[in-house]
Amino acid sequence: MYETELKERVFIKDISKHIGAEIKIFGWVQTVRKLGKIAFLELRDGTGTLQVGGFSPERASEISSLNTQDVILVSGISKEREEKYINKNEPLGQFELEVAQPIQILQKAQTMPFDMAGKELPLELPTLLDYRSLSLRHPTVSPIFKVQAEIAKAFREIAEKLGCTEIFVPTIVASATEGGAEVFDINYYGHKAYLAQSPQLYKQMLVPVFERVFTIAHAYRAEPSVTTRHIAELTQMDCEFGFVTFTQLLDLIEQVGTHLLKSVDTHCKNELQIFSSEKISFGDIPRLKLREAQEIIFKEFGRDVRSEKDLAPQDEVDICKWALKHHKSDLVTITHFPTASKPFYTKPDPENPEYSLSYDLLFKGTEILSGSQRINDYDQLVNSIKSRGMNPDSFKLYLQAFQYGMPPEGGLSFGLERLTWKILGLQNIRQASLYPRDMERVDERFSLSSKNQKS
Repeated sequence: MYETELKERVFIKDISKHIGAEIKIFGWVQTVRKLGKIAFLELRDGTGTLQVGGFSPERASEISSLNTQDVILVSGISKEREEKYINKNEPLGQFELEVAQPIQILQKAQTMPFDMAGKELPLELPTLLDYRSLSLRHPTVSPIFKVQAEIAKAFREIAEKLGCTEIFVPTIVASATEGGAEVFDINYYGHKAYLAQSPQLYKQMLVPVFERVFTIAHAYRAEPSVTTRHIAELTQMDCEFGFVTFTQLLDLIEQVGTHLLKSVDTHCKNELQIFSSEKISFGDIPRLKLREAQEIIFKEFGRDVRSEKDLAPQDEVDICKWALKHHKSDLVTITHFPTASKPFYTKPDPENPEYSLSYDLLFKGTEILSGSQRINDYDQLVNSIKSRGMNPDSFKLYLQAFQYGMPPEGGLSFGLERLTWKILGLQNIRQASLYPRDMERVDERFSLSSKNQKS
């Protein structure tokens, strides 16, 4: 029906290339403002937002009659705004489109349940998620996922630069990847299976095939908790490297982490401005063993956590404050967590087997990456599985790879949502997931769906 117009379509991001010309733009009405005899709307397409003005009574009346989220076609003259009318808070704030032809409404929208104008949504998080298909259209929500897309793009760039081959792994698995009870079990054609806690075992099995691999994969954690930093379904960005030492692995995690953050800093300036994100400090990244970090926390902050097996959230905050103060770095690497507290495939430190060749990368007070050097000896791996009360027979396919030549290897895993959350300084990790899953929701809140079923 609009085949000719679609062929002539100009995307909003390209408005500056057509100054003075009459062009056709498709999009959604974001806001409408009537100012006396003239009216304006903010028009959004997939590439940006642009002010559209109606300066005649007919065009102003058309704009005033539009609803938020109406889908329209506008034919108008591309113009540069006068200096005094430039909106410096918008990427395309120096341009506007003057309506020249009657506006064509392609699809009317019902009245929105909340206001699309303003710097933030006037909704509590649960309600915002109840209306997720609509709230994602808000100008302070959709940029979150522009940043997230840049993180994933940068991850692929650096992984390929490091010689990794991209792989695609299953999320239905035969055994619990990391042991423990925090897994979702499923009925798989009458057999018991699980949703993967991570792509870990599969990426290890592919080291003897490609030597270096990476994947962006969904993972599932059945943690019975409701916190601001955990969700049940997450996206992991993983690499696995063959023929590496522990020191090389530390170099790699810091290289990858720095690349992701610098890429967002370079390519997402407009989005970072929306969230008033604090500037990232890229100083010398300190490396601390867990016990060293805990000793610093005791001396600098007066809290004695020196016997703990891991860093608590407040510990991560404190050690990042120390790193920023003394090393001008928002990143800090923590190594050598107790072997007993890590997954079965984590290699103990040969010099002190009580502690493992493991590591976390912290950023602005939160762990954003974890990983380790792996056990690559078959017999040692079988013993490690048994020592955790698991049956090696549940890992036959995995163990097969270690019987036939597994080199020294290790890897890393970033949480995509968690990294997005920390970069933008969001209040809750659910804001960094398009459609978050947690104990209270799969799309709809369980409490609401139960009420709907009863009614």
